[in-house]
Amino acid sequence: MPPKSINNNNNKVRADSASSPEPGTRPHGKARRRHHRNRKETYNSYIYKVLKQVHPDVGISSKAMNIMNSFVNDVFERMAGEASRLAHYNKKQTVSSREIQTVVRLLLPGELAKHAVSEGTKAVTKYTSTK
Repeated sequence: MPPKSINNNNNKVRADSASSPEPGTRPHGKARRRHHRNRKETYNSYIYKVLKQVHPDVGISSKAMNIMNSFVNDVFERMAGEASRLAHYNKKQTVSSREIQTVVRLLLPGELAKHAVSEGTKAVTKYTSTK
């Protein structure tokens, strides 16, 4: 089968060409909407700040940053779900620092849980003292 020939209809005048709007304008008075880029919220800047506190001379690749971001999201979801369950078991509607502390003890192993609890307590104390 031979390829289809291309018809140039540039010299033909369409019947509705008189009613078509000027180039660059939208039909029926509709303004062109700007598409806003969907922002994706990540922990990248916070991960980077902590990395620089711990190892000022070390960098991180974008793949490693994505892995760390996924890790933080995963831990956050696990903690939030478990805290929600704890509040529900205790017939509470509010997740407080006590539920979070219990969740940290449940989910994090040994020494890591102790450090996390002490850092969390320190952060809550600092927050309440500035109010």
